[in-house]
Amino acid sequence: MPGAPDPLTRRIAEEILSIARSELPGLDARIGYVDADGSEGYPALESVLAHASAQRTARASEAAASATAPGEEAPWDRWPTAVAVPLLAGPDNALLRRIRQSVMNSGSVTELSDTLGPHPLLAEALHVRLSEAGLARADRARLFTVATAADGIVLATVGGEEAVQAAGITGMLLSARLAVPVLAAALDEEGAIARAADELRASGSRNLALAPCLIGPEVAEGLAAEAAREAGCAAAEPLGAYPAIGKLALAKYASVLGIATQPSLQGVPAR
Repeated sequence: MPGAPDPLTRRIAEEILSIARSELPGLDARIGYVDADGSEGYPALESVLAHASAQRTARASEAAASATAPGEEAPWDRWPTAVAVPLLAGPDNALLRRIRQSVMNSGSVTELSDTLGPHPLLAEALHVRLSEAGLARADRARLFTVATAADGIVLATVGGEEAVQAAGITGMLLSARLAVPVLAAALDEEGAIARAADELRASGSRNLALAPCLIGPEVAEGLAAEAAREAGCAAAEPLGAYPAIGKLALAKYASVLGIATQPSLQGVPAR
């Protein structure tokens, strides 16, 4: 889990895990913080993985004698101790390097999944957050208008150029849903949001909106709102624990283990 260990980040993570467990009952999912400070209830990723490894070793030792013949490989020996799923909407190389270091330090056999995006489900979640803020129609199939609907959207992300490129793919999917231009820009690059807004205005957009392509804890509180003010546009809320985020996290976990996912994880029908 990225972000400062606090009740908000924990609530978001717990809600996402609850969604994943509802899709796969019995899922043993735990929260580990990249920036843990030792506070009770906010364990470091490294310690969570080390504990999972110790538990797995103990269970395997107890079951091995009765489950396998001498010299035969137990089926669980072919599986990783754990799968670490970064709760990131897109790649953030600096943060991913720290996650990989935590995995190495844990001494566990842990596989690291891809980040959640780009993906059609993220475009769905962004659409919903914009509609909740009155900045987009809830459903293109319904013949009604929203007076404050944006005619251009800045998709805000963090993590450098690779993250902007990944957000741009999700942005194309969002643009197809809303039939308005979408430009991705980096919150952590000074002036990038304002430049994207200027580019949209130059192409004819007048009522702009900022859509954070973020779970939420990745950036300091208020950063997206401040960037929106500088760019002169309204802003939607971050993705947070929208149901699609839990489904995507589970899909990334299942992909590492080779588990077939439910059809709902394969994509989103056009609206």
